[in-house]
Amino acid sequence: MPTVSLNRDYLFAILGRVYTEEEFNDLCFDFGLELDEVTSEKEIISKEQGADKARDASDSVIYKIDVPANRYDLLCVEGLTRGLLIFREKMKAPIYKKVNQGVLQELHIMQSTLNVRPYAVAAVLREITFTKDIYQSFMDLQDKLHQNIGRQRSLVAIGTHDLDTVQGPFVFSADAPKSIKFRALNQSKELNATQLMDLYSTDSHLKHYLHIIRDKPAYPVIRDNKGVVLSMPPIINGDHSKITLNTKNVLIECTATDLNKATIVLDTIVCMFSQYCKQQFCIEPVKVFGQPDCCEQPAFYPTLLYRKEVVNVDDINKTIGINQSDEKLASLLTKMSLSSRVMDASGKYIEVEVPPTRHDVIHACDIMEDVAIAYGYNNIKRTISNTNCIAGQFPINKLTDLLRENIAFAGFTECLTFALCSRDDVGEKLRKKIEDIPAVHISNPKTLEFQIARTSLLPGILKTIACNRRMPIPLKLFEISDVVMKDDNMDVRCRNERRLCIVYCNKVPGFEVVHGLLDRVMQLLGVKDSEYMIVPSDDETFFPGRCAEVRVKGHPIGKLGVLHPEVITKFELNLPCSTLEINIEPFL
Repeated sequence: MPTVSLNRDYLFAILGRVYTEEEFNDLCFDFGLELDEVTSEKEIISKEQGADKARDASDSVIYKIDVPANRYDLLCVEGLTRGLLIFREKMKAPIYKKVNQGVLQELHIMQSTLNVRPYAVAAVLREITFTKDIYQSFMDLQDKLHQNIGRQRSLVAIGTHDLDTVQGPFVFSADAPKSIKFRALNQSKELNATQLMDLYSTDSHLKHYLHIIRDKPAYPVIRDNKGVVLSMPPIINGDHSKITLNTKNVLIECTATDLNKATIVLDTIVCMFSQYCKQQFCIEPVKVFGQPDCCEQPAFYPTLLYRKEVVNVDDINKTIGINQSDEKLASLLTKMSLSSRVMDASGKYIEVEVPPTRHDVIHACDIMEDVAIAYGYNNIKRTISNTNCIAGQFPINKLTDLLRENIAFAGFTECLTFALCSRDDVGEKLRKKIEDIPAVHISNPKTLEFQIARTSLLPGILKTIACNRRMPIPLKLFEISDVVMKDDNMDVRCRNERRLCIVYCNKVPGFEVVHGLLDRVMQLLGVKDSEYMIVPSDDETFFPGRCAEVRVKGHPIGKLGVLHPEVITKFELNLPCSTLEINIEPFL
């Protein structure tokens, strides 16, 4: 869950009341949130940057509040306090409007962006007033959205600009890196995009985003009609149009690989900070040309879509386990920023208006959840279900548990290894090409050790042996776990496969030990001697002439053999190993 850090005094000033820690904790709980930690600015800086940096920090109290991952409207003090004030019935949910103030700004998307970052949306906040606290909250919300729905800027990147320093119409294109020259934010001189990528490769903050476009032949860039660079998304904005406390008109642009998420991000930002505009909660739209899938017609952003949902009163009461009137349920939903009314005299249905800040409301069950929060989970009476159910273990898990026990009885030790591994673990180290392996790749891996979902259990066990080289030999290890394989026939385009892997490591290969255990496994699985066989096979991972394919009723289920010396050395081992890896799912 995302955590929002808020200054306690500033928070209470907006709420119009001073709370004790216990009272505020109860208020958060009633609203479906959690007061995670009470700390201070000095303590936070001390933990993150060291005691020396914290000397000049203030002792102001900071509340760290956990919010649901899909409640983007609660990621800043503006949205959080607005939600709490509505919940306490101290204010009504605002109405967000699009207002045209003269000629609309335009953003033109060029086709060159299609293979880099195809979508862009924008909006304008007119006559906004920034203070130091508001400005900091404005920047913090962008960071939270980048990390959350933006998936570290890979899906959505936000740029904010002083509209008075640039001139539309604006152009979003993708150009050769060396042709993009500008002075980046807080830089003293002009550099081209290639030089900026080298500069930021050592930057603790920005280096994590460089991979998004670094290998692209063209980089995305937004310019005004005079060629001034506003930003090079998703990396950095230009210094020319940077926001300051004196900024009055703000252009907000979001570039993305997912249009739906871009509109959610834009709606969230403008709804949160339009309260500081001269015309509160009024946003000036931007006309966007060239949006993919828009049939050559201009699109207008932000969407600020209000939609109505109809929910059944009886369904809500039955699902939650309460018995409330239609009027009471409508009142509870209104407290959760979902303006509601009873539709007719029968009182069976409630019409709920979902505002543009509540993108988390997708189904009727989301509306029911808000009713339960507003009613209070602790106020719902505990009841025993009228349905009697008998639980049963999944057959594959039952089979796995039975095999584990019997293989352990045979003298082997079970190990549990990571489900993720590096590309080299299943590729080069096993003398295979990663391109030929149906592996599921992680798009933005944190470390080189976790780049793909494993397609074999063997690398994990060999790594375990390498970490236990000083243990007495022989080392006899096994694992029964899932591997993940790409499969276009599945709805998620991949599938899990339960496998058994056995490794025997000693001064001699011990192929006969592994073969003997295979016979025991087949006996446990009820496979007759005549129903399975091992057939000579060739595989780069195994020593030539020492590899066999295991077949049951004519169908291959895995391989066994002596590992190739190159495989042994690449896993930092110096003793021969025999291994068996089979799929156990066909035996269900």
